[in-house]
Amino acid sequence: MGILNRRNAVLGWMAWQVGKRVARRKAKEAVPSIDRDSKRPNKSAIASAFAAVAGAVWFWRKRKADGDAE
Repeated sequence: MGILNRRNAVLGWMAWQVGKRVARRKAKEAVPSIDRDSKRPNKSAIASAFAAVAGAVWFWRKRKADGDAE
């Protein structure tokens, strides 16, 4: 009997499916979202959005400055 057979393939496929489901659930819980009580975004969500906008502006300005040098 070989290591790779139909039974092991099915068990591996099932483990992969369950693992993906658990990973999705954990990722969804880790993402900052809207506070249920106040109906406003959490402080971490606000900070993440601000950091994303600041990074985009920094990248855009740096790219624009590199284009002017040529």
